[in-house]
Amino acid sequence: MEKLDGNAAAGMFSEVFALEVSGARGCCSNCGDINALGEAHAYLDAPGAVIRCPSCESVLLVLVRGDGRYWLGAQGMTWIEMRSH
Repeated sequence: MEKLDGNAAAGMFSEVFALEVSGARGCCSNCGDINALGEAHAYLDAPGAVIRCPSCESVLLVLVRGDGRYWLGAQGMTWIEMRSH
């Protein structure tokens, strides 16, 4: 298998992040519950968003924006499922 740098996956990532994510489902790495991201609790009082599990309140995702950039942390999820259409 050929090793490439992360730029080789840019096309694949642009397909995923162009999708509507509120209907995406994910598994909380703390409690194991599976919920749609649209059902999670969102806190928007900062330069970005903190998304917490509706069951246990653990942080699922953090999205920060500034200086024309975005930072995404998904440390609280074991997986995210998104439908293509």
